[in-house]
Amino acid sequence: MPLKIRHLEVFNALFEAGSVSNAARRLNLTQPAVSIALGKLEEELGFRLFHRNRGFFAPTGEAVQLRGEITQGLMALARVDQRADEIRQGWAGGLSIATNGALAMNFLPRIIAMFQADYPGTHIELRVHSSRQIADWAASGQIDIGLIDTPVPVAGLESEVFAMECVCIMGADDPLAAQTHITPACLAGRGLIGVNGDHVVDRQLKRLASEAGVPLRYRAFSYYYAIARSMVAAGGGLSIIDPINGTADLNDGVVWRPFAPQVLHETAMITSRDHPPGQSLAHMQDYIRRHLAPYVTGAKIDPKAPARD
Repeated sequence: MPLKIRHLEVFNALFEAGSVSNAARRLNLTQPAVSIALGKLEEELGFRLFHRNRGFFAPTGEAVQLRGEITQGLMALARVDQRADEIRQGWAGGLSIATNGALAMNFLPRIIAMFQADYPGTHIELRVHSSRQIADWAASGQIDIGLIDTPVPVAGLESEVFAMECVCIMGADDPLAAQTHITPACLAGRGLIGVNGDHVVDRQLKRLASEAGVPLRYRAFSYYYAIARSMVAAGGGLSIIDPINGTADLNDGVVWRPFAPQVLHETAMITSRDHPPGQSLAHMQDYIRRHLAPYVTGAKIDPKAPARD
């Protein structure tokens, strides 16, 4: 017997909610209906999915192994539903873009707004997730465009890499703001905000500092560049981040200076090789390409220049 969508939805709700009552409220079902659906799914699969303990449901090891596949399956079905809705409403088309966070705050929202001004019939979904998950989505056709850190972790993808020189950000009243550029020696004794400690940017900085004989002192890690900037704005110290977030004019009291020797952040724009790009997708790729171009290695950014459109 084929698995039913409702049974998979019940599994997902129980996995997230932890109890039949919470899952029932989430799905707008009765508690007996949830229990029956779970029982039928376990019977069909041939193994238990949850440990029951006083009304609480903890997933078994088998359930944890299945979760990823079930989540992706439900998302794929939701995507079909979404596209069908777009067609019914007469939209020119829909695009799904995913990024790992570097471009989610100060780049893609602006690009999407400009794109929709030129193509008002295009519905756009923006997701934020890990580079690995985004690559999986792109390879399986669940998203149209992915923007991730290199290296690209999944085969079978078209990729275009944009290498950008990172900048050093600091508060406007920081003594280093008087410098024309920042070197590893400038970081001696200063509190730094890193990406996650093992990010490619952190590794490059550690290597350059080691070669210069400068010990680095990290006071925090942020995972997202935009959050690192917010921490600097709050008085958190210095950070080496990508130029898109670093040079943005946000009126938050943060200034930036070039960093030398160069530390590179690489963004890859990925699409599926098995899903030929339609007109909307090709236009959006061109928008992203053109607006990333000023930031790539070799492009000159003036610290005193106004923010880009």
